[in-house]
Amino acid sequence: MARKANVNRKTRETDISLELALDGTGKSNVETGIGFFDHMLEGFAKHGFFDMNVSVNGDLDVDGHHTVEDTGIVLGTAIKEAVGGKAGIKRYGSFILPMDDALCLCAVDLCGRPYLGFECDFPVERVGELDTELVKEFFYAVSYSAAMNIHIKMLSGSNAHHMIEAMFKAFAKALDEAVSRDERIKDVLSTKGSL
Repeated sequence: MARKANVNRKTRETDISLELALDGTGKSNVETGIGFFDHMLEGFAKHGFFDMNVSVNGDLDVDGHHTVEDTGIVLGTAIKEAVGGKAGIKRYGSFILPMDDALCLCAVDLCGRPYLGFECDFPVERVGELDTELVKEFFYAVSYSAAMNIHIKMLSGSNAHHMIEAMFKAFAKALDEAVSRDERIKDVLSTKGSL
């Protein structure tokens, strides 16, 4: 079965359409109105081998908060829908990703419980048109909407561009592992029998 999701969400602040295929090749078309955020989402798709189309019309005349947070909500919802019942998947994934000065650890658990652990202090307040404080808001929104644990820890780094890019790519690699199938897992990977 194809593991795909198509999620639309419209509020007075944002209008978002997102298509996600977990078993893709990394193709993406992303338009959020924030160039650096587009670049990060494209990197997420590419390095996770997810096919993804994202269109966001947000109230950027206010600031980028609603656009970034709501995109996280929609992406998390799409991940949850595309994964489905979770039978046969590894559930856990982790990756340590280097990017020049930056070294980022990301671990995820598709457990059905939202939690974000986020350890990073950015050296600047903005990269391009993206406020760095919104990076945590994005991952929190993903974790909550997908009902998954996400732990992100910046082990080292001095350049905020590299640090954020390492986060998105490490998350992609960890999620790719977590959603991958293992023929040894016949049901869900839980002693409780459900996730």
